[in-house]
Amino acid sequence: MLIIGITGGTGSGKTTVVEQIVEELPPDEVCVISQDSYYHDTSHLSLDNRTKINFDHPQAIDFDLLVSHLRELKKGNSFEQPVYSFVEHNRTGETITTSPKKVIIVEGILIFTHPEIREMFDIKIFVHADSDERLIRRLKRDITTRGRDINEVLARYQNTLKPMHLQFIEPTKEFADIIIPTNKYNTVAVDLIRTIIHQKLNHIES
Repeated sequence: MLIIGITGGTGSGKTTVVEQIVEELPPDEVCVISQDSYYHDTSHLSLDNRTKINFDHPQAIDFDLLVSHLRELKKGNSFEQPVYSFVEHNRTGETITTSPKKVIIVEGILIFTHPEIREMFDIKIFVHADSDERLIRRLKRDITTRGRDINEVLARYQNTLKPMHLQFIEPTKEFADIIIPTNKYNTVAVDLIRTIIHQKLNHIES
C-alpha cells in the first residue's frame, strides 16, 4: 500500500492534481480521502454558531479519527468515512465505506500540520499557486457550489483564510517531497509523480 499526502492552500489546485493522478490508475487500485470529511461534528451548535468556527485552523479537524482510519487501512480493514456538508457546516450523518487499495490519496489544506499523519505518507506533495489565483478560485467555488455570499467569502479570506495559510499551511512546504506550481498546467511534475508512484508500487509488489 502506498499512501500519498497532497496539500496546499485553499484554491491551489489540489483537486486537479488528485484527479490527474487518479486517472493514471485502475479504479479498483486507488481511493481518495478528503480532510474535509474530518471536520469535527458540530451538531451541538446552532447553524449561526457553526458559521463562526475557524475551519482553517488545525483544531477544526478530527485528526485522531483520521489517524485511526489510516491505521485501519494499513491493517487491511475497511472503515466508514464521514460525509461533510459545507452548506450546513456539519457532518451529514451519512458515511462512505472506504476499503484498502494499492494507492491511498489523502488531500487537504492542513494534513501536513499533524506529525503523526505526516509520518504515514510515503509521498508528500505540496501544490502551490499564487495567492490572487487561489482567491479567485475560492470565490468561484464558494459562491457556485457552497451557497456563499461574495462579501462573506471576501471577509473570511481576509480575516481567516489568509492569516491561517501563512501561519499553518505555507510553513509545511518544508515537509514536501515534491512542490507543484499550478499557475500553469504542469504536466512535467504530474508525469514525474506518476512515474514515482509506479516505481514504488513495483517495488512493493516485487
